[in-house]
Amino acid sequence: MIPKEVIRKIRRIQITTSRKVTDVFAGKYQSVFKGAGMEFDEVRNYNPGDEIRSIDWNVTARMGHPFVKKFVEERELTIMILLDVSMSEKYGTSGKLKSELAAELCSVIAFSATQNNDKVGMITFTDRVERFIPPKKGLRHVLRVIREGLYNNPRGKGTNIKNVLEHLNRVSTRRTITFLISDFIDEGYGKTLAIINKRHDVIAVSISDPSETALPRSGMVRFEDAETGKVFVVDTFSGEARDHYRKSAAKFIKERSIIFRDAGVDSVDVYTNGSYVEPLIRFFRKRKKRMAVR
Repeated sequence: MIPKEVIRKIRRIQITTSRKVTDVFAGKYQSVFKGAGMEFDEVRNYNPGDEIRSIDWNVTARMGHPFVKKFVEERELTIMILLDVSMSEKYGTSGKLKSELAAELCSVIAFSATQNNDKVGMITFTDRVERFIPPKKGLRHVLRVIREGLYNNPRGKGTNIKNVLEHLNRVSTRRTITFLISDFIDEGYGKTLAIINKRHDVIAVSISDPSETALPRSGMVRFEDAETGKVFVVDTFSGEARDHYRKSAAKFIKERSIIFRDAGVDSVDVYTNGSYVEPLIRFFRKRKKRMAVR
């Protein structure tokens, strides 16, 4: 039984994100995601200027004059959301947890997909695959995806991106547009990400909290690693400690960017203290511009 508070959150996210999809993202989603190929539409009379290779010789022979095959873009897509629900996602210092922001992003993606008559599915993961929701269409299914993104009870605590990418490859028989939503606090997934991106179109959505890049001056602070349970105390008045923290964060961000670049995946960075609308719009614009150059 889902708590009433969670049901209210699902309803709020449904209303908020569906409006944003309609008002802000209308057209942007469809303009940057193309169908998987071309599919046969009909046979029609040959017109001057039609390509010779498009002639249907069997029909032409039967009818006594030339006919050509007409193809249209296969518009229907399969959207997969790989959602990190590890313990590090249950963190936030700016009024919103990373997991709450992730749930809203799932909602935006799912509503965008259903508006374009695309299928959407989800895999939630920690250090293991937690839940697989097969791709389907329709509002009722979208609400199930939102509910799973917001209300989940994972067995694992850590993060294993390599594992969920391999699972995606096993359960997806056709090419997908895959949104990998995580804080990417993990290692050893770069090679697998590059391999999977050759079959699927992967977009990495990185979720961060501002406190993860800069340590505030708060005296002696007790920290606990949510995924490992390791506890340590840091003197945040120490300039050396804050500098070390900042440099470590910068190194992590740089290494993550290199992994995305080497794997050839697009990426979007969102933060718990800001809107995800502008980062997504920038992503759509950048991708559309790059497609126009091809």
